[in-house]
Amino acid sequence: MKTLNRTRTLFAVHVLLLLFNCYAEAQTRQRRPPQGGRIAIVVDERLSALRATPDLSGRLLQRISRGRLVAILARRLTSDGILFYRVRVTRRTQGWLQKEALVSASVPGDDRTLLSLVQTSQEFDRLARAKIFLDTFPHSPLRPQVLLLYGETAEISAARLSREAARRLDLPQASAGAPESSYFLNYSGLDRYNRQGVRLSLIAARGSFTMMAGPGAKSSHAIHGVRRRSRQENSSTL
Repeated sequence: MKTLNRTRTLFAVHVLLLLFNCYAEAQTRQRRPPQGGRIAIVVDERLSALRATPDLSGRLLQRISRGRLVAILARRLTSDGILFYRVRVTRRTQGWLQKEALVSASVPGDDRTLLSLVQTSQEFDRLARAKIFLDTFPHSPLRPQVLLLYGETAEISAARLSREAARRLDLPQASAGAPESSYFLNYSGLDRYNRQGVRLSLIAARGSFTMMAGPGAKSSHAIHGVRRRSRQENSSTL
């Protein structure tokens, strides 16, 4: 039981730390940008229906996933005021996407548009969209706000994932041959984070697990590190 508690505590610490680290280290998994137009990225999959015509009733070609890069070829405003972009997804796939599904670093104000979307998103969606912001707008003066949202949401996600894993993993019934840590790192609740580029690992230090029973030095250091970066970026924009 003591070993299990150590593993759970370690899992909580490193989910938090590595959610922060993925901002600096992980790259969004996406294909090579398509050619022939201004590059944009899908940020709202609720609106990312690729259609044959610039119309909300147009024939659906496919649903474009969040984080996918597209090339903007043309634009058209409908009679009811909805702006559509004609986009290239691949060499063979083109269609029309509603403007609000996309942001582009080359469009003034799109950083603020994405910030608003990040602010109204919940937990995992907020993390995913915040990371897209940080990857797409490296020089935006709004980055400090996004960094703070990212850090605070990562802390919440870490706590929730740790509770869920500890509750759902029936370790006493698990096979005796596998390390306990492997059950945590194979927990299905981590899958979608993994697909966003978040890599998790359990780290041994000085021959023993790094431990923290509650909010302490390591988690405080992580959140404060993000806040320090946000203040530094904010100062550099003044």
